[in-house]
Amino acid sequence: MDASVDTAGSGMWARFGAWLDVEHSASKRFMVSAALWALAGTVFGLLAATEYLMPDLVHGVPQLQFGRLRPTHINAVAFGFLSMANIGAILYVVPELCRTKLSSERAANILMIAWNAVMIGMVLCLTNGITEGREYAEMPWFLDLLVMGALALYCWIVWSTILNRKEKQLYVSLWYIAGTTMWFPIVYLIGNKVFFSVTGIGDAIANWFYGHNILGLWFTTNGIGLTYYFLPKITKNPLYSHLLSIVGFSTIAMFYTPTGTHHLLQSPVPEWLKAVAVISSIMLLVPVMSVLVNFWLTMKGKWGMMAGNLPLRFLITGMWFYMLTCFTGPFQATRWINWYLHFTHWVVGHAHFALLGTFGFVAWGAIYYCIPRVTGRQWYSRRLATAHYWLSLVGTCIMIIALTVAGLTQAAAWEQGAHVYRGVLMVRPFMAFRAFSGLLIVLGQVLWVYNIIKTVWGSETLAEEPLEAPLPQQAQA
Repeated sequence: MDASVDTAGSGMWARFGAWLDVEHSASKRFMVSAALWALAGTVFGLLAATEYLMPDLVHGVPQLQFGRLRPTHINAVAFGFLSMANIGAILYVVPELCRTKLSSERAANILMIAWNAVMIGMVLCLTNGITEGREYAEMPWFLDLLVMGALALYCWIVWSTILNRKEKQLYVSLWYIAGTTMWFPIVYLIGNKVFFSVTGIGDAIANWFYGHNILGLWFTTNGIGLTYYFLPKITKNPLYSHLLSIVGFSTIAMFYTPTGTHHLLQSPVPEWLKAVAVISSIMLLVPVMSVLVNFWLTMKGKWGMMAGNLPLRFLITGMWFYMLTCFTGPFQATRWINWYLHFTHWVVGHAHFALLGTFGFVAWGAIYYCIPRVTGRQWYSRRLATAHYWLSLVGTCIMIIALTVAGLTQAAAWEQGAHVYRGVLMVRPFMAFRAFSGLLIVLGQVLWVYNIIKTVWGSETLAEEPLEAPLPQQAQA
């Protein structure tokens, strides 16, 4: 009997090990997880936005109060949806560019399990008030330790794959991805004070060093690196300029790091640090324009492909949002404009420009491209994907416009000396638009998750034409 139990146990572990070792399985599971966290994160956001409009919506449930929903929403979207989507796509792209297999599919699957465990722990902690109470760094210290361990494992997977590559040349996407693995663990360690303590104004400086560089040295560098891979791959056009890609990579590493202090211009931070932050924020136009010019000229002659190619449509939409994000950002970082707009809804709208508008669309486009490659199955429904695109686009635009106008309204009222409560009443209609936009975005995620489930686990029969359908003239040619 003992022998039979041992045999059954060893067989179960063997099957589990085989489940972890299937090629592209970690990439697929990361992307499916990202879709589920996108739905969860946007639901949290919708509920929080509704409470802005109706503060007494929920009674007697502290886990559903705005002060707990907001950080849960942000962390679910940032670390659940966007981060897992990026890692899932990177686990596909890096072996493709290296012309080799992932160094350890098993380690990548363990990373996927650990990352989901951290996200579940985050939801349980933040909704129950267990938090450090710092912007974008709300997770408690024991979860921060798990994140650092996960990042170390992720770095090992990426670098061991690159070092074992059969392709000698390092394409620009690998620069961005490999550079991110070197920068972001340091940013996370400092910003979350994992192994040290900082108090007073030093804590605020460390917090915003992290808060801004999670955007610049995690989401931006990963998102741009992936887009550098997908655009030439989809359009079949060569990358326009290798030199511009070098300029963009070098200058983003140079200028992004000190920009976080522009969030603290009205605080007793050393003046030299404020000046460096403002100047660096304006100088970010250099990497931004080098990247965008490179992308737009790579698209030359292929803009019509957006009509038939859904992944490309998502990616290009994300790049238009990137342009708007990075033009409004330096403008907002200048001292007088910052004084005028600080603490208003404008800032929240700008954050949605970056995380949802830019890197949300890049993440969606990456998953739409990668899922057929890692599963061997075409998407279940083009109509669902198209509806997801338009619901997400319209919802994002309404949200950004509502928050931007609300912020300008608040700023004008405060500058004229109006009481705060009057400003609250003035922006109430815009909060209704914000909640409505959140509803559209959540509906889009519901369709997306259903489409993914039907694609990955549904029948083999295609429901409709593929998402990457060629244009009529291309098909005839």
